[in-house]
Amino acid sequence: MPTLSDNLSLSDFVKIVIHDEPINLDEKIIERAQQSFDFLKQFAEDKVIYGVNTGFGPMAQYRISDEKRNQLQYNLIRSHATGMGNKFNALYAKATLLARLNSLALGKSAIHPQALKLMTAMLNKNIVPVIYEHGGVGASGDLVQLAHLALVLIGESHVVYDQKIKKTADAFAENGLRPLKIHLREGLALMNGTSAMSGVGMVNSLMAKKLLDWSIAASTMITEIVNAYDDHLSIELNAAKKHEGQQKIAQMMREHLHDSTLSRKREHHLYSGHNKENIFKEKVQEYYSIRCVPQILGPVLDTMNSVEKTLLEEINSANDNPIVDVEKQQVYHGGNFHGDYISLEMDKLKLVVTKVSMLAERQLNYLLNPKLNDILPPFVNMGELGLNFGMQGAQFTATSTTAENQALSTSLYVHSIPNNNDNQDIVSMGTNAALMTKKVIDNAFEIMSIEMVTIVQAIDFLAVRDKVSSRSRKIHDDIREIFPTFKEDEPMHEKLAMVKDFLMKIK
Repeated sequence: MPTLSDNLSLSDFVKIVIHDEPINLDEKIIERAQQSFDFLKQFAEDKVIYGVNTGFGPMAQYRISDEKRNQLQYNLIRSHATGMGNKFNALYAKATLLARLNSLALGKSAIHPQALKLMTAMLNKNIVPVIYEHGGVGASGDLVQLAHLALVLIGESHVVYDQKIKKTADAFAENGLRPLKIHLREGLALMNGTSAMSGVGMVNSLMAKKLLDWSIAASTMITEIVNAYDDHLSIELNAAKKHEGQQKIAQMMREHLHDSTLSRKREHHLYSGHNKENIFKEKVQEYYSIRCVPQILGPVLDTMNSVEKTLLEEINSANDNPIVDVEKQQVYHGGNFHGDYISLEMDKLKLVVTKVSMLAERQLNYLLNPKLNDILPPFVNMGELGLNFGMQGAQFTATSTTAENQALSTSLYVHSIPNNNDNQDIVSMGTNAALMTKKVIDNAFEIMSIEMVTIVQAIDFLAVRDKVSSRSRKIHDDIREIFPTFKEDEPMHEKLAMVKDFLMKIK
């Protein structure tokens, strides 16, 4: 059982969000939160502290009387619960809840320990807030998305529980939970951070790494199918460039191929001295979508590792305003809620995922076009040519979805629009960036599902299941359990969706 303490690891995130493992709150977290709360409550008695005895944003110039302080927090939550559009997938809502809890648990927000305990109970009982995609500009935190989270904590709105949308009050009653009571600044503390973009970003990062694994596997299987020479994966060639990602991709592909009987050595053929013809029948070099995979996916891997590092740093940071420092007995006002770090990383992740989808589409086209591969029938059609269509229809979906990813790859990081009476005069659009990246990743898995079905169809047409590597054979058999070999035409959409779900499953 993971224990929330000072540093949430990637493995703990997966255990809690993906595998629904319960968590413990370290006792020192409760003590630290209480100390932070007690300090700010006393410190604010004769001082002007933003969000405690002032209004918010451009209305911070207005003092709030003592008797109205708690109402101020409720007003903030309710007034900013303005989200629209699609609801967060429950997985992403849970990730958002965990990200906010982890940040607040650092004890720099003066939130009452009751809030931390309630958020922990919700995670452990799989009660996740209904959050909407549209609304956040990612600068004074994810105000709108986190307002919907806070609305649930005070017992209002709706949650996803037992795979159904229920009234928060009903779900709390079923589980013996009491809504959060505002004590000091719980409204602002819950809302003023980057936890929605970071939570969505963390799931995006996991899914993108999974997609990359499949892209490496698909590229390696195509190398086998076409009997490609393996020197483009050699240690010597790839070590000639200093990029760690390129070298790692080549290594992974070599390991995949270790027991394959289909990849060829150049010295056995083109270096044999027996090639006397003026026009060579076989390709001296493969197309780029096969030969340049380490160079294409290398920067993808390096970028994904960088994104993951930044996300973990953000989730383990205090991204509130103001920051309460009990040790120095001081309160610091600033902008830790600003989401530029995450916005930029999501734009980068979106770009490399789009490149993965472009590679998949080009590899798919190679397999479907007999004039390119010289060994497969048109559209890997195992039926009667002319009467049957093989993967022809599926290619349209892959092509159109790739085009959508290319269009979606425009930057959100540079799309700041001032708002909030120009108090927020430059913003990150980090939540939009994270959600658009989620869409691009989802699209990429659709393209990958079509490519993987085509690959296993090609293996069956060539009757090389027993010649491919053991890793390729396992993938082939797993896909075939979902989508059997076919000759006759039939609707594919349901089976392709099932393959997509299989590819996206994180173990």
